[in-house]
Parts: sequence; structure tokens; C-alpha cells
Amino acid sequence: MATLSLYSHTFFLLCLLLVILNLRQHLVLAGECQYPPVIFNFGDSNSDTGGLAAGLGYTIGLPNGRSFFRRSTGRLSDGRLIIDFLCQSLNTSLLNPYLDSMVGSKFQNGANFAIVGSTTLPRYVPFVLNIQLMQFLHFKSRALELASTSDPLKEMMITESGFRNALYMIDIGQNDIADSFSKGLSYSQVVKHIPNVISEIKSAIKTLYDEGGRKFWVHNTGPLGCLPQKLSMVQSKAFDKHGCISSYNSAAKLFNEGLDHMCREMRTELTDADIVYVDIYAIKYDLIANSTNYDFEKPLMACCGYGGPPYNYNVNITCGHGGSNSCDEGARFISWDGIHYTEKANAIVAMKVLSMQYSTPPTPFHFFCSR
Repeated sequence: MATLSLYSHTFFLLCLLLVILNLRQHLVLAGECQYPPVIFNFGDSNSDTGGLAAGLGYTIGLPNGRSFFRRSTGRLSDGRLIIDFLCQSLNTSLLNPYLDSMVGSKFQNGANFAIVGSTTLPRYVPFVLNIQLMQFLHFKSRALELASTSDPLKEMMITESGFRNALYMIDIGQNDIADSFSKGLSYSQVVKHIPNVISEIKSAIKTLYDEGGRKFWVHNTGPLGCLPQKLSMVQSKAFDKHGCISSYNSAAKLFNEGLDHMCREMRTELTDADIVYVDIYAIKYDLIANSTNYDFEKPLMACCGYGGPPYNYNVNITCGHGGSNSCDEGARFISWDGIHYTEKANAIVAMKVLSMQYSTPPTPFHFFCSR
């Protein structure tokens, strides 16, 4: 047993080393990125860097943020998110939440409009995709207004060229599917709703294009049926061979197929735009299906939560709230709180995103550096 434990630990260190080396390789490329792009991100909790806390004053305390920041930053993870690793790969600062007034005017590298719980529909409920888009339009108008004056903040504002050459990232749709299931809709009813979600994302891209945007990076949604939260709360389940809820994952895959098709259509319509579709589902499902290859423990169990095995999730005692517990910092979990991923898992997902193997068309992330 001691030999097996030593082997497991050695294998984990090797995997971690490979991740670090791969990310370092992309950081070397980032050094060649003399002019990192301005980045605007739209999405939900998978890429929220503190918007919920800033916008609604919602307390997101420790142990969130314990692994990298050593404090809570409003991210629902123990450390960095995928978007943080992507920003670092371009040698640019981590994105500040648009709603965070405490960062002053530090939006030279862009802004993050993503908010925990966001969906695409209904259109006028904070903070759905359409509202995030309206916030962006206000931000752009105000930035260009200040840039054209003698205001001392002028030099800190994003210019028309900055907006035109910016990278627009979209990572949303998971909550639309999840909320439909949580309302008790049947699988066929959930699937019937998917085209409306796709339509909202398409409309957002078209609006940004009409505003001058030409560079788009679109993430599909992950394996919803593998989240400990869903596994612990859904009563009637048909599992796949890896223990995930088949109907939830099937709906996620249909959404992803529709999103991929929409991106392909838009490339033919907007011929001067770069629209990259990234298969996050394939990356995350591989982590779960082959968790031992990455030396992760209990791929369907949350590190931080309540209840213990098999899922360690209780909707009444969630991570960071009274009564919850968390795994040791050195533990190797994929799921942080039953919904979101740990920094270790996010690092591997980001590495695979940067590999170009999961993007259509295959595009190096540093392609978006200003040239």
C-alpha cells in the first residue's frame, strides 16, 4: 500500500509538472505578446471574477480563494478560474468585474460582465446576457466620451481602436439548461428551449459585431450531469458509465451542437470576423471519465460542502456557510463546491484550451495579441 501511495503521489507530481510546463510554454509565447488585447467577458459563475459580490454585496468568504489569492475575491473556487489562466497566458492582468467600484478606473485591459447565476433568458432580468450587453454598451459609450475630453482619466480609457481590436469572450448557457430541469420540465421540454438560448447568444455576438467587434471566443457548456450538486438533488436518475446523469449531459451536448452550428453559420455571414468555438464539454468530461489518469480523487465529490460521500453536497449547507467543511489544501479534487471546479482542475482545462485541440477553427490564444 505504501508503494502504491508513493506511486500515486509521484504520478500526481508528474502530471502537475506537465501542466506547469505547458502553461509556462504559453507564458513564453505571452512574452512575445507585446500588445495584449483588451478583453471583455460575458457569462455566468464559471467566469465571474467577483461580479456577484461587487454588484449585490453578496458575501463569498473563505475557503473560496484559499489556494492562490489566499483570500476571497468573489470567485467560486479555491483559486483561479479558466479565464484567469487565459489572461495570464497573454501576459495581461486578471479581469476586474465591471460592477466593482473599488478598482477605480483600472479597466485598461477590459472588463468582466459575468455574474453568478446568469442565464440568457428572460431578457430583462439582472444579470442575464442581454443586461450584460447593455452594461457593455454603456461602458463603451462612457469610455469613449471620457477619451475625447481633457479629463485626467483620459489616458486610462479604452480607445475606439481598443474596442475594435478587443477579444469578446462568451461563456453562458449552463444555467439556462439547469434552471429548466430544476423547474420540473421534461427532457423534451428542456431541449425545446435550447434554440431560444442559442438565439440570444447569436444576437449578442451580432450586436458586438455591429459595434465593431471582430474577435470572438465562445465556450460551450460542460457536463452538467456530472456536477455533485445535480447528482445529490435529482431523485430520478439514469446514470452513464461514469456515474453522471445521462439526461442532463444529453441536453448539454444538444446545446453544444446547436452552439457549434451557430458559430459555423456566423463565420459564413460575418466573413471578416474570427469566431472560435471551444469544446469545454469534451475537456471536462475527459477529466471525470479518466480522473485516475490525472490523479484526481473522487471525481463526482465536492471538496467543499457537507454530507460526505458520495457527493458531499447539501443544498442547505453549501461551501463557505456554517457547518460546511472542506478537504485539505493538498487534496486532489475536480469539483470545488459541487458546481464549480478547483484551481487544479481549472489549470488542466486551461492547458487543454490553449493546446488548440479543442477549438474550431484551431486557433492559438496569442493570435489575439495586437499585431
